[in-house]
Amino acid sequence: MIMAKTDPNVMKDRIKGGLYGVAVGDALGGTTEFMSMKEVKAAYGYLTEMIGGGVWQLEPGEVTDDTMMTLCVAEGILEQPEHPVEAIGERFLAWYKTNPKDIGNIIRAVFQKYDGNWFEAAILTDQDIGQSGGNGSLMRCLPVALAYANWKEAERVTRMQSRMTHYDERCDEACVIYNRIAFRLLGGEPLQPAIEQELIGTDYEDLLGNEPNCEPSGFVVHTFRWVAHILLTSTDFSDAVQRAANLGGDSDTIGAIVGGLAGIYYGYGQIPQAYAGKILIRERLDEVAERLYALRAAGC
Repeated sequence: MIMAKTDPNVMKDRIKGGLYGVAVGDALGGTTEFMSMKEVKAAYGYLTEMIGGGVWQLEPGEVTDDTMMTLCVAEGILEQPEHPVEAIGERFLAWYKTNPKDIGNIIRAVFQKYDGNWFEAAILTDQDIGQSGGNGSLMRCLPVALAYANWKEAERVTRMQSRMTHYDERCDEACVIYNRIAFRLLGGEPLQPAIEQELIGTDYEDLLGNEPNCEPSGFVVHTFRWVAHILLTSTDFSDAVQRAANLGGDSDTIGAIVGGLAGIYYGYGQIPQAYAGKILIRERLDEVAERLYALRAAGC
């Protein structure tokens, strides 16, 4: 995949928009996680404000595992772009030691089994649980597309970061499709056509013109179906992340994944400050966005 040359300021805005999009979708959707759509409607009508609360008792603008693991991936790549697995893994474990409020069952099990080899821990977890097709590698994979200007390298690292915790080809596939869409958006392609092009010939092609026939669950296939549908039918950044939040179910993760692509396409400048300005970890997001841009500009 060849990317057209993009104005540096535009690229910076898209990269920053992608990172902030993950955080905004996560913080907004964290309020409604594990609720049904009916429960969300009864409690909030239609949620549009970043109010925190929810099952994790979040502060307004507080993010969950989706954003924090995304930053772990980003910072690991920045430390060791050619071979980032160990650097990413070190950050995963350091974050895990902070006793986070929210951590997925598959990822928790892999962390507990880790004994020096991430891929072995993922295989053992898959064997114990019976499947590892959760959305935990999809929710954090966006920094790979932001960091690497070469698609072959981006695809290699996309699959690798997924296999660190999720030994399931469906997770690899969803991450690759997602980052291919991100790559197109970073190159200036329109949102809906970029998604449509990447869905053709995949198990998700039936989403073109149709609503998902599944719950907004943490199963990676269900998650990706809702992400694609929302992005194909939304009108702007706010509409996309609000629709994700009002689904309930795994709304923080769906919101984070939706927000990442929407943030790239619309750019940081079009994310409302009522959202971006409320995120509690803005300084860290700003720093990582600048460093990812510099790495990409260096031609990694």
